[in-house]
Amino acid sequence: MKKTYDIIKKDGQIWKFCAYGFLRDLKFFEPFLIIFLMQSGLNLFQVGLLYSIRETMSFIFEIPSGIFADNYGKKRELTWCFSFYIVSFILFFFGSGFWMFALAMIFFGLGEAFRSGTHKAMIYSYLEQKGWFGQKNFVYGRTRSFSMIGSAVSSLLSIAFLFKIEALKALFLISVVPYIAEIILILSYPDSLDEIRKTEFSFREFFKISMNEFKRVVKDSAILKTITSSSVFDAIFGSIKDYIQPILAGLLTAYTFRTIIELNEKMTLKISLALVYTAIYIISAFASRNVYRLNKKRTSSLLMRSTMGILGVTCFIIAVSVKFDLVMLVVISFFFLFVLKNLRRPIFVDVIGDLMDKDQRATVLSVENQMTGIFTIILAPLFGFIADNFSFSVLFIFIGISVFLINMFVKVPETAK
Repeated sequence: MKKTYDIIKKDGQIWKFCAYGFLRDLKFFEPFLIIFLMQSGLNLFQVGLLYSIRETMSFIFEIPSGIFADNYGKKRELTWCFSFYIVSFILFFFGSGFWMFALAMIFFGLGEAFRSGTHKAMIYSYLEQKGWFGQKNFVYGRTRSFSMIGSAVSSLLSIAFLFKIEALKALFLISVVPYIAEIILILSYPDSLDEIRKTEFSFREFFKISMNEFKRVVKDSAILKTITSSSVFDAIFGSIKDYIQPILAGLLTAYTFRTIIELNEKMTLKISLALVYTAIYIISAFASRNVYRLNKKRTSSLLMRSTMGILGVTCFIIAVSVKFDLVMLVVISFFFLFVLKNLRRPIFVDVIGDLMDKDQRATVLSVENQMTGIFTIILAPLFGFIADNFSFSVLFIFIGISVFLINMFVKVPETAK
């Protein structure tokens, strides 16, 4: 087994998969997105609405994009995906106000829909071609770790950029560069990973295939329970992960960096956030790369169920930490949430990879992402409303209780190995 792992680490296409993850997560604006939107005059409820708009677009196009990838080519779809992202970044840079940001979120949602599941399906195909499918947990954990490294590098570079250009919106324009490089990288993938089944596009036939594939997925109870567990977890995490920005804005005192260098309060906050995100991503990269070791002691299905409960406990800890202004405990708790998320994703990929058929991979993963979108559309504005009208402590208590209730009814089946 160790010899196989060594061969995989040296494989050129595996390194391309890793580079894809690295470039994809060079979103220099990410540590400051909510801060940027709030500085632009939006409240948390409006921010939640923007997230819902993004998820609605992702929801509408999620399954069609997966079926398109399975039938008409994955490389073509991914080039469209990153083109949509680039348009979104440009709109954020030039735009101002809720409606312009809403348009930017529409294109961002299209990018999410056309990306999700497609690249994982290409990884599955390549592993099958090389006879490494049994090592999918190791490979995906490794490629995902490079995504986290990309996020860490992105956070660090954002500090350097902000020293030169204080305007947060400039980070959107800078983020266009790695996404252009991403398109070039995808075009260099071997055509064998495209797995094109249709050469001519027909809306009628496409709609018929879409309905049949969707019915096929939802009728499989093992797949349905597994993707539901994953989508609920991801929707909750996606709806709360960026709340570290306004929470730290309220809790961090300006002396953090002024004792070393003379900075104004806004720059201090930006640096603090960037460093927090950098540390989060570095630890997450280590966790993702080594998650395959957990399967030596526990099955992936058991790990998926237990991590849901851990999410609930962590939310209660955050609630207490915010209530009593325990800054370091807030940071550590968010650290743990990110690590938990990045541990869970390779575990899900391992479980679902054994359940779905070869010809439905992008479709199944798109259904999972669409379900995540449904939950996020509901939860993002709801969480924003609770935070605006009550407090962050109340929000995280509400989430913690909800997670425990959900975990009682949504369980990954024991048959998932």
